Amino acid sequence: MNKKDSLISKKLLTSYKERLEKEIINRSDKLRIPPHALKQIISNNNEIKELKNVIQKLENNSSSCNNSNS
Repeated sequence: MNKKDSLISKKLLTSYKERLEKEIINRSDKLRIPPHALKQIISNNNEIKELKNVIQKLENNSSSCNNSNS
């Protein structure tokens, strides 16, 4: 994957993760879930965890590419 593809993938995944978190927040508000429980729900959500891992890997790959090009 080249740098441009990596950057686009990272932006798309980050955008999706943010939308997912926002959806969880909206539903939690409707259900009147307390803020501390909401934080736990988001931090324990498997899909969000996986998205964070993939985004981190993309960041690491892009930074290692930047360092090798310097």
